[in-house]
Amino acid sequence: MKQITIIVTKGAILGNIEGPRQLFTEANQFLVSNEKQPLFEIQLAGLSKESLLNDGLYTIATDPIKNIKKADLIIIPAMYGNLQKAVEDNKEFIPWIIKHYKSNAEVACLCLGAFLLASTGLLKGKKCATHWLAANEFRKMFPDVNLVEDKIITDENGIYSSGGAYSSLNLILYLIEKYAGRDAAIFCSKAFQIDIQRDSQSPFMIFKGQKEHEDEPIKKAQEFIENNFQNKITVDQLASMIAVSRRNLERRFKKATANTVVEYIQRVKIEAAKLSLESSRENVNEVMYNVGYSDPKAFRTTFRKITGLSPIQYRNKYNREAAYEN
Repeated sequence: MKQITIIVTKGAILGNIEGPRQLFTEANQFLVSNEKQPLFEIQLAGLSKESLLNDGLYTIATDPIKNIKKADLIIIPAMYGNLQKAVEDNKEFIPWIIKHYKSNAEVACLCLGAFLLASTGLLKGKKCATHWLAANEFRKMFPDVNLVEDKIITDENGIYSSGGAYSSLNLILYLIEKYAGRDAAIFCSKAFQIDIQRDSQSPFMIFKGQKEHEDEPIKKAQEFIENNFQNKITVDQLASMIAVSRRNLERRFKKATANTVVEYIQRVKIEAAKLSLESSRENVNEVMYNVGYSDPKAFRTTFRKITGLSPIQYRNKYNREAAYEN
């Protein structure tokens, strides 16, 4: 039996506890129905015998972590609210997680659970995914972790992470496949109607610009890009505008926004294109010209790189009229 320990943190999101529990339970039932032994033993672990969620709206019976001597896989659910406070409120879990990882347990974080896992230091130098909405805050708090904000799943040295919200269940399917086989994972994906092949958060991401920094000249450059994205903007033009060298601009821009200047311009343009494709009747070429592209191939390539979809696929997926036409 593989011991699955789902820790019930203070401020945990209930769905990140119950969802994995149900999926592993369903995998066991599938194995039994195929005359095999159940593989997963699931336990909920907390700091005491009861854990309160949502300001006491839910009470969950938990085994105190101090009594748990063995764990093969530890699952850290997402937490809500102020994430720095959430990490502080749950710091008692940290030495327990580290101890079991060093004793050959694997560790998986779901969505914003990445913040608690990163606080253990186990993610230093490793890849990690989390909810794209929290990417900027994660980079600030954990600059030594390689955040891959477009990914749904990472797997490195017995440490797993997942994208945001319900995409976390894709990681659970991935683990079921790893431990119990492809057939069990496919059955669970069908039973819970989860797209087993999803590997990117990109189609769901909304680019809002990274302005949670104190470099005012860089903010001025960002605002200029956002207000003039339809026009051709060069790095030299921006450097001249804020009176710094090109090299200095590029260094400061990357530090402040986690994007190069060119990447930022592309993302602003593509975000505007996404909004048009979602809500207007303009065709792809019209949208392309309106956001400042003249080369269809370059537009399609950049659009797919950022969203994971072609412009037509994106329009068919999110435009109400297009969806009904299909």
